[in-house]
Amino acid sequence: MEQKSIRQIREILQAAKTRELPDFIRTYGQDERAGVASLVDLAQKRLSGYEKELERTKRMKAYEREYECLGLICGIDEVGRGPLAGPVVAGAVILPKDCDILYLNDSKQLSEKKREELFEVIMEKAVSTGLGFVTPQKIDEINILQATYEAMREAISGLTPQPDVLLNDAVTIPGVKIRQIPIIKGDAKSVSIAAASIIAKVTRDRLMVEYDQVFPEYGFASNKGYGAAAHIEALRKYGPTPIHRKSFIKNLI
Repeated sequence: MEQKSIRQIREILQAAKTRELPDFIRTYGQDERAGVASLVDLAQKRLSGYEKELERTKRMKAYEREYECLGLICGIDEVGRGPLAGPVVAGAVILPKDCDILYLNDSKQLSEKKREELFEVIMEKAVSTGLGFVTPQKIDEINILQATYEAMREAISGLTPQPDVLLNDAVTIPGVKIRQIPIIKGDAKSVSIAAASIIAKVTRDRLMVEYDQVFPEYGFASNKGYGAAAHIEALRKYGPTPIHRKSFIKNLI
C-alpha cells in the first residue's frame, strides 16, 4: 500500500471525529516521519482534552444525580443584573437524564462562539426551555432583585412539563411552590444551571445587538448595555434612551 503523504494524514486528522482518534493514533503512531509524529501528538492532545471534558461534565452532574429521584430537574439562572440598559433575562432548562452535551459551563467562561454553538444544542436536546424578561421600566419600578425574581418566575412558567426540582444559581425565588435548591456559583457546578445561563446570555446579547441598530451611538452590540467608558460617554453626550434604567444612571448624567 502506498504510503500517505503528511498532507493527506493531516486532512484525515482534521476530518476525524473524536471517536475515531484512537484508530488514528494506532494507525500512524509508528510512522517515523517528524510531521506525522506531530499529528499523532495533536490527536493525543485532542483525545486527552475530550476525556478531561467528559470527567468535568460528570462532576457537574452531581446535583442532577442527587435529586433525580424526585423527578424532573430544572436549572435556573439570569443575566443582566448589572447593565445600565436593557432587560434582565432569566433562563430555565430541563435537560434529559442522559444528557450528553459537553462544554456546559458558566456562560461568562465561554467564548461568544461557543455560547452560540451550545445555545443551538441546548434548544435542540432539552426536554423544555423557558425564558423570562423584565423591562428597564419595570426594573426601575420594583428594583433589580425583584425584577430578577419576576424574570425567573416567568421562565419557569414557560416550561412544559413543569419541573419537580429547581436548581438555582444562589437565590431562592419567592412565590414559587416547586422545591428549590440554591447553589452558590451554581452555573459552574451544575449542567442544568449552566445551560440556563447560556440560553439567557445568548438571548439577551442578541437582543442588545438588535437595540444597537435602533440606538447606534451607544455601542450596545459590543458593550451589551454595561457601563463601558464609551457607553457612559455617549450617555452623557446624547442622554438616555428608552431602554436605559433610570435608577442605574441617575448619578452618571
